[in-house]
Amino acid sequence: MTTSREPEQLSEQACFGGAQRFYRHFSEEIGLPMRFGIFLPPQAQQGPVPALMFLAGLTCNEETFAIKAGAQRRAAELGLALITPDTSPRGAGLQGEADHWDFGVGAGFYLDATEPPWSGHWRMESYLMQELIPLIGRCLPVDATRLGVFGHSMGGHGALTLALRHPGRFRSLSALAPICAPSQCPWGHNAFNRYLGLDTTTWAAHDASALMATQREAPYPAGILIDQGLNDQFLAEQLHPEAFEAACATAGQPLTLRRHAGYDHGYYFIQTFVADHLEHHHRELSA
Repeated sequence: MTTSREPEQLSEQACFGGAQRFYRHFSEEIGLPMRFGIFLPPQAQQGPVPALMFLAGLTCNEETFAIKAGAQRRAAELGLALITPDTSPRGAGLQGEADHWDFGVGAGFYLDATEPPWSGHWRMESYLMQELIPLIGRCLPVDATRLGVFGHSMGGHGALTLALRHPGRFRSLSALAPICAPSQCPWGHNAFNRYLGLDTTTWAAHDASALMATQREAPYPAGILIDQGLNDQFLAEQLHPEAFEAACATAGQPLTLRRHAGYDHGYYFIQTFVADHLEHHHRELSA
């Protein structure tokens, strides 16, 4: 088990004139080794570049988006680094931690757990915001002051909530098929019961729709982009984009919510629209 706090490079592959790399380091926040991926466009050879952090969904890891999304070609053209953290702590030895699929246990959900036994290691919010982003900005040719965030499914929830919980940290925001109102869906109930406890009044602090509804002014005046497939098998029960749409209307937050007939929840959907998301972020990060 690695104990190095500095990122240890595990691999590098040439990709569209840049490099796709994967790293491992010991996380103080998590108390375990963590992995992340980064695509560095060719422009990074000349100095720090703006970056876009992608938060992946259930059953995914730091490799999934890099392998499946096909985002590197457009990122290389735009000069954007792509940061792909792992979704969850791994190897803590807690009973059932690997059972990610039903959200019963294990999936990181991009928050800091307050309930034992999860509170010891399940600190994904602090890991990303207080540790990983500064680490990458210090050790790699990335301009951490020009950072956007987006994500898919559970990672879409993470992108929306972290962006709203940390005003000014991210310049741009988007999501693909995000869990928009976890306080209102079975996935959210399962995760929040275990990680945050049975007091439901604490859940709103990690619910994107509830957070947006409390905003006194638009946190992203240039707009938020969300894409949602209408053939998504999780749309009706788990995702609730209409709740986030209503909250944005209440807050005066510009939102482009695109609903696409025929598309489901998977990576073919992501491949289809990922370039639009990179361009959405590039407009803000290059300003």
